[in-house]
Amino acid sequence: MTAPERLQKLLSRAGVMSRRQADALLQAGRLRLNGQPARPGDRAVVGVDAITLDGQPVHLGAAQEQPRRTLLLHKPPGVLCTCRDPQGRPTVLDLLPPAAGQGLYPVGRLDRDSEGALLLTNDGDLALRLTHPRHGHSKTYRVWLAGFPGADHLAAWRSGLVLDGRRTRPARVELEHRSPMGSCLQIVLREGRKRQIRRIAHQLGHPVRRLQRLAISGLALGSLASGSWRWLETHDLDLLLNQEAR
Repeated sequence: MTAPERLQKLLSRAGVMSRRQADALLQAGRLRLNGQPARPGDRAVVGVDAITLDGQPVHLGAAQEQPRRTLLLHKPPGVLCTCRDPQGRPTVLDLLPPAAGQGLYPVGRLDRDSEGALLLTNDGDLALRLTHPRHGHSKTYRVWLAGFPGADHLAAWRSGLVLDGRRTRPARVELEHRSPMGSCLQIVLREGRKRQIRRIAHQLGHPVRRLQRLAISGLALGSLASGSWRWLETHDLDLLLNQEAR
């Protein structure tokens, strides 16, 4: 008989979701195993145990290793960074042909109102390496703010501010230009707390009007149009993985 595997590993290996996404769904109580709420340490066997997400069966097939595929998407605003939404709102997979999106899941987060570079993959190892804090991969953003933050606010943002009782890591924050509508900044982060830029901007009194992610690690969005995507090639993966925390 096939040996049971941890749910997180099984779901990732089948290309259903990343291990981190599985962890989050387990914590939220959205995954069930054989009709019972699944727990982080639970194990299952393909073809024997029944797994459901929000009451819908999760089809693992043979859970065989799939060819590793990763794409870069220019996510438009108003689209959810998830594979499915119980409320029927548009998700990033709706922007892809069904055959292309099969087995892919987003790497990290980009909130609904934000736009720009987003990776989707079926490669759990790649997703973990790009999102785990110990690797410190950077993400570059262009951010339009209401008002005109002063030098003291920019300096505080660069050195780190307290969110949820913990100080943020130092960031690169540069003023690109000002206009009658407000200020435009370029920000480089090496961490990814939930809605981090928006929360800091609000804390400083200059709410975000628009937020666009320009690059993930060394991979830039470039001229990719909003709503468009492309498969990554070997040199793209090198750009992603050759930038480690110093």
